[in-house]
Amino acid sequence: MADENSIKEALKSVKYPGFSRDIVSFGLVQEVAVEGKTARVNLSLTTGNPKIPTEIKQAVESTLSALDGIEDVECNIAVQAPKGATSAASGQQSAVKLPGIRRIIAVASGKGGVGKSTVATNLACAISQELSEKGSDGRVALLDCDIYGPSIPQMMGLHVRPEIENEKIIPPENFGIKVMSMALLVDADAPVVWRGPMINNAISQFAQHVNWGEIDTLVVDLPPGTGDAQLSLVQTFPVDAALIVTTPQKVAVDVTRRGARMFEKVSVPIIGICENMSYLEAPDGSRQHIFGEGGGLLTSKDLNAPLLAQIPLDSDVREGGDRGLPITISYPDSTAAKAFREMARSVMVRLESNNPMG
Repeated sequence: MADENSIKEALKSVKYPGFSRDIVSFGLVQEVAVEGKTARVNLSLTTGNPKIPTEIKQAVESTLSALDGIEDVECNIAVQAPKGATSAASGQQSAVKLPGIRRIIAVASGKGGVGKSTVATNLACAISQELSEKGSDGRVALLDCDIYGPSIPQMMGLHVRPEIENEKIIPPENFGIKVMSMALLVDADAPVVWRGPMINNAISQFAQHVNWGEIDTLVVDLPPGTGDAQLSLVQTFPVDAALIVTTPQKVAVDVTRRGARMFEKVSVPIIGICENMSYLEAPDGSRQHIFGEGGGLLTSKDLNAPLLAQIPLDSDVREGGDRGLPITISYPDSTAAKAFREMARSVMVRLESNNPMG
């Protein structure tokens, strides 16, 4: 006969829609009880997508109904809208959690090793350049949420500890861009070992205890995959859109597309696709497709999002990241830098039109 322990164990097989993690490890299960042949489960989650609670409720009922001795399942779900995000149910805008920040773009990929942090860094620099040329006084900030392997400070040439003022972290800046990363808070050689609650807390700290000032665009570099960091980010920050990064080869495209569908589950529009390491440009101007061809376009069609850029494979891009001089800063007239600038323009146009899908 089923009891509370067997109920909890069974709930570990119920995955959060779009994720490989289950609702128990995500901490959504608040109470479990068994009364006679009835199983009662109380859940609490934060989402702006009305489909998520329905999918979870159906999965819970189906799973628990299969247990020995359970004839009826009562699944109650308390739903809160993400702070700063639009509630799909009410259509009303909640209070903005990050004061002073106009819009937030997440740079993501289901696949590691595709150069996502490089893209995030150069996108932030390119948007800053575009704003400056337009005569705007808008500022750009870059948040490194790749807490497993934070590399943004290295790429931005920052190696100083943030200052604290009025119990708020003041992010350091370079090239006119404010930067925050866990790498700025821990020793360079210290291992960064995270568990779920620690990840959630770290991202919450970035939201609540960093004084960003007035920011036009915050670019967020996410870790690869669809785990705790990704879910915590979209439930904590009012993310306006996601830019998906892939490389041309099939193995990267397949994983990237699966990871990108997480944003559909949490109602964050995909603003476009960036195909990184797209080709190697020979001295005669011809292109060699070292990692294959067409992956970005395939991803674009599958996700119904525009292909915004094909960034060439260029040693100057890699060297710029190692030296802390992004190619958009060090070689602004290079083919790669121009591709980043064009992508930044496309991103800004789509955001300004209030239709990230274009």
